[in-house]
Amino acid sequence: MGEMQMHQQVSFAIVGPEAAQDSPFQEISREGDAGAAFVLQSKGKWWHAGYHLTTAIVGPTILTLPYAFRGLGWGLGFLCLTVMGLVTFYSYYLMSLVLDHCEKDGRRHIRFRELAADVLGSGWMFYFVIFIQTAINTGIGIGVILLAGDCLQIMYSNLSPNGPLKLYHFIAVVTGIMILLSQFPSFHSLRHINLGSLLLSLGYTFLVVGACIHAGTSKNPPPRDYSLESSESSRIFSAFTSISIIAAIFGNGILPEIQATLAPPAAGKMAKALIMCYTVVFLTFYSAAVSGYWVFGNKSNSNILKSLMPDNGPSLAPVWLLGLAIVFVLLQLFAIGLVYSQVAYEIMEKKSADVKKGMFSKRNLIPRIILRSLYVIICGFIAAMLPFFGDINGVVGAIGFIPLDFVLPMLLYNMTYKPTKSSVVYWVNNSIIIVFTCAGLMGAFSSIRKLVLDAKEFKLFSSNVS
Repeated sequence: MGEMQMHQQVSFAIVGPEAAQDSPFQEISREGDAGAAFVLQSKGKWWHAGYHLTTAIVGPTILTLPYAFRGLGWGLGFLCLTVMGLVTFYSYYLMSLVLDHCEKDGRRHIRFRELAADVLGSGWMFYFVIFIQTAINTGIGIGVILLAGDCLQIMYSNLSPNGPLKLYHFIAVVTGIMILLSQFPSFHSLRHINLGSLLLSLGYTFLVVGACIHAGTSKNPPPRDYSLESSESSRIFSAFTSISIIAAIFGNGILPEIQATLAPPAAGKMAKALIMCYTVVFLTFYSAAVSGYWVFGNKSNSNILKSLMPDNGPSLAPVWLLGLAIVFVLLQLFAIGLVYSQVAYEIMEKKSADVKKGMFSKRNLIPRIILRSLYVIICGFIAAMLPFFGDINGVVGAIGFIPLDFVLPMLLYNMTYKPTKSSVVYWVNNSIIIVFTCAGLMGAFSSIRKLVLDAKEFKLFSSNVS
């Protein structure tokens, strides 16, 4: 990037000196901010943001939906899936309006943490959001490496049932690949990868749906039981755990960073990106949930592919079909890992890079390679040591995604636009805040409870993903 272009890009994002002095923090002045100039380049079209959003939301975690339904049943499962979809779309749309309003006011925000701190006028909100974002993004980074390693192990175990390689060997392979891919310098540079990710999500979803239909209509279909747990307290805890899982599946804690990739002015572009994303959401979420739960009922595994490929007995669908679905999942996992790692990378480069030097100068390239590689290695090590994806997913959903996606956007909108207390928007927003705060607390408790109950079955560096 030429020096003049870089100056124009950075200067566009800089808040005026008076606004910076009135702000509860000085972060919004982006003079010399390499994280903004390098990682969060504002060069994309609305459809590029749509690709990023779809990759951030529509991932292999949708294969967990039948497992979430087993804690809710058909009726509540459909209700929760629909409500979560409507609320998250509404929530993300409100956040895009807040970002548009700030941009028109001369305060373009490119980070969730600076948006929350500025609008709410509180320095501690800056640290709260960055803590939650870091927990979510690192958790997803770990989960991506773990699931990708699991995909490789599934393929290996089918080709060589008695082979010596363990899960952590495949995690090491995935970690090495992620280290190479982590060197894509900016969010914008992932746009073509994320288009591929969108197509892959449609591909493996429909392959899995086809596999489920094949299994359910075969001569020896799996026994179907849709009953819930017998104990009332267990049913309640299972329901809230399932709600947390669905919240995590719909979660997207990086919408401001995605909107930051849009070429200014960004106003109105995010709505189109959201419509693109939620079209894919509708096609994939419902089909995966319905087909998987229809076939396996309350025996659904936390990964429906494992239900279709049981440890004991033959596969319940053609091996080539399931193998292709696993390959698609594996490829998309790399894209998801890249998307969610961008927040960590922009934090690193904000502190380590020199915006006055070129993006690929020796001064900036060497620290980028070292820091990003270390980050991926740490995620890979934790993935190998703690392969407990199913239970951790519920905890992340309750503690991380619910505050960022179901509470803060409504609060930010109310503070920005100040709807009257007699307006429908005011009451809808506050109702969502109250309901999902309570659901988040209950979900956190029930998810942590399940994690503790299952802890006795966990083994460090296990070869089985829980």
